[in-house]
Amino acid sequence: MDYCLQRGYEKAAAEQEELKIRVVRSGRRTVCLQIDEKLDITVRAPYRMPDSEIRRFVEEKSSWITKHIKQIKERQRNEALQPEECLTTEEIRKLAGEALKYIPQRTAYYAPLVKVSYGRITIRNQKSRWGSCSSKGNLNFNCLLMLMPPEVIDYVVVHELCHRLEMNHSERFWKEVERVLPDYKLRKKWLRENGDRIMRRMALPD
Repeated sequence: MDYCLQRGYEKAAAEQEELKIRVVRSGRRTVCLQIDEKLDITVRAPYRMPDSEIRRFVEEKSSWITKHIKQIKERQRNEALQPEECLTTEEIRKLAGEALKYIPQRTAYYAPLVKVSYGRITIRNQKSRWGSCSSKGNLNFNCLLMLMPPEVIDYVVVHELCHRLEMNHSERFWKEVERVLPDYKLRKKWLRENGDRIMRRMALPD
């Protein structure tokens, strides 16, 4: 059920903007809203959630959508004026080597605090994710984490370890993160504000 959300109700009709909403259903328990760098909007909802509830959820989030689209556009304008220098293949390889030594140590340190076990750790040079946790407990981490402050790296490690307890981003999940890192919101904020800038350095020049 894809549909459009009308923005700019207070404006003249010619100035109104129509946003396309993509709905993706899965076995998840909660509904969430995502906006990517291309300003594509995705609603992820449970299979059994009625279309009417999804539409109401999106309409209730219309102010949030407007705010975040504005923030993304402003950031993109600023980034266009100050482009990041792309990493070379050798620099990426070096970061991966550093991550392979550092991140497993941090994971081993935090796993007992989270009270979980884990499987294999893999370091990748991804362009869209900082980390992931599979249903089997295998962990993946982005080598670009090595360009971040240690406390932010720890946040990503704890985040993925907590997925061993909750494979979602529910209230219970965030309570587990907060139990281990009481100041996780500050670390998360740093990642949100600086992560895209760092991620763009992965795009190798032609």
